[in-house]
Amino acid sequence: MSTELLSDLAADGILRVTMNRPEVHNAFDDHQIQRLLEVLKQAAGNPAVRVVVIAGEGKSFSAGGDINYMRRMGSNTYEENLADGGQLAQLMQTLNFLPKPTIARVQGAAMGGGVGLVSCCDYAIGCPRTKLALSEVKLGMIPATISPYVVATIGEKAARRMFMSGLPVSAEEALGMGFLSQVVAEDELDGAVESLAQALLKNAPDAVRLSKALAIEMAAGDITEDKISHSVQLIADVRDSDEGREGLSAFLEKRNPNWVGN
Repeated sequence: MSTELLSDLAADGILRVTMNRPEVHNAFDDHQIQRLLEVLKQAAGNPAVRVVVIAGEGKSFSAGGDINYMRRMGSNTYEENLADGGQLAQLMQTLNFLPKPTIARVQGAAMGGGVGLVSCCDYAIGCPRTKLALSEVKLGMIPATISPYVVATIGEKAARRMFMSGLPVSAEEALGMGFLSQVVAEDELDGAVESLAQALLKNAPDAVRLSKALAIEMAAGDITEDKISHSVQLIADVRDSDEGREGLSAFLEKRNPNWVGN
């Protein structure tokens, strides 16, 4: 693994993935996209990983596309641009649907694709310096590959405004819009991320995974008889699982549950 992406799995199951290109505000190119993709795919299949934290070294979370990377894209063929866009789309899809809880530590600017990473995480904690912008229109571009996740996060009307204006939003605005789940003082950022991660670790791993998948599934489309039937089957399956039985027993016996894998 390149030093431009750091990956550290703690004994408690928290995987910290840190973009380490502070000299370019953690802008990413095709190589960094591939590194992120590989780490996330490994995390998805590793039962030792319970929570994933995405962070950026230095002043910024991520400035989106690296300038040299964008310069190269400008000379790509149409087919090469399709392949490149597909790689970024795969990264966003993998992060969004990762079967683990994800937390973005957003200490500064998140621009373009960086906003995509924030949108794909389940939680995003920022500080007063945090700002987000989708400034692609200023370059004659559009935030195409990240758009499904941005719209799902902030809604169509807010997305229209950000897509068309390219103007940044402050931390407090981002909190109100749904980009951020929490804003804390900068010196409290690491503590807030750790506190949330520890809270997630207390929950049943399979139940957390199923709950995330349930929210994604139920948000898609109308409430149908099939969805209702599926939800009934899910609760029956969970109640009949080892985790479900252990969780109920621990509650009734007034003790901490012993989740499988702990």
